[in-house]
Amino acid sequence: MDNICHTLVGAALGKAGLEKRTPLAMATLLIGANLPDVDALAYFWGSGTALAFRRGWTHGVLALALWPFLLTAAMLAWDRGVRRRRHPEAEPARPGALLLLAAVSILTHPFLDWLNNYGLRWLMPFRDVWYYGDTLYIVDPWIWLALGLGVAVSRWQKKTRPARIALAAVSVYILILGLSNLAARRLAEHKLAEAGTPAVRLMTGPVPLTPLRRQIVADLGDRYAVGTLKWLPRPMFFLKAAGIPKGDGHPAVAAAARLRGPASFLHWSRFPFFRVEERPETWIVHMMDARYTSRPGRGLGARVVEVRKDPL
Repeated sequence: MDNICHTLVGAALGKAGLEKRTPLAMATLLIGANLPDVDALAYFWGSGTALAFRRGWTHGVLALALWPFLLTAAMLAWDRGVRRRRHPEAEPARPGALLLLAAVSILTHPFLDWLNNYGLRWLMPFRDVWYYGDTLYIVDPWIWLALGLGVAVSRWQKKTRPARIALAAVSVYILILGLSNLAARRLAEHKLAEAGTPAVRLMTGPVPLTPLRRQIVADLGDRYAVGTLKWLPRPMFFLKAAGIPKGDGHPAVAAAARLRGPASFLHWSRFPFFRVEERPETWIVHMMDARYTSRPGRGLGARVVEVRKDPL
């Protein structure tokens, strides 16, 4: 999920009552809810490096075991070295409470990230495997709205109930979308089998702004079938007439896949496909992921690589 969502989750947890546990509770919750995204610094070394590193080491099981202790140590150092030097009369932060709050807030981060179709590598650094919840889109304004209202009203009324209601409402929303995803998957599998084109792999992923629709991407072997599933006014399943050929048999694709940046992109890609342009001395290889695009270009789901042809 985006960092606005993570920040609002931390704020809502605080306003729901956890900010009263100890001094520096709210700061711990806000930092902890965003802390695994420290891997965004990898973008300074390029998008290829970022894809290789993002949602891996800092989101995996080893980091999740270490982050609460590191964050607690940092907050205690700030408390002793800065806060209570400025205000000697201030109540000291309680280590046990800080550790609990750090653990709770940090764990919300990978759970929410796993819920979308971008993926998360839970088992890093032990296994570099992507896992997908396919429940929420990366940016969900409905969650922003619910949590933002809950935090604002709790702050205004100085009561915990609005924030607790907001957290409960978001939890129910996520549960409903999770069940919707399971139902959509079963329906899509049934429709594809009925049409005589059973899927090797299938995604029924979220769609921006419209939680009652699902994006369908089905791996049919040599191509991808893409389409939409709508729940209202009644369940309707649509597939585009022409699928997306994978185009992975061209020698330029194999050559591009050996390069470091494209290799990272392909490891991250869930439904990769390719288009190759011929040049006199090179190939232009368009790499795309059917989760995010169906045409060549640039952006999250696309890369362009120039590969030199081997001399005869």
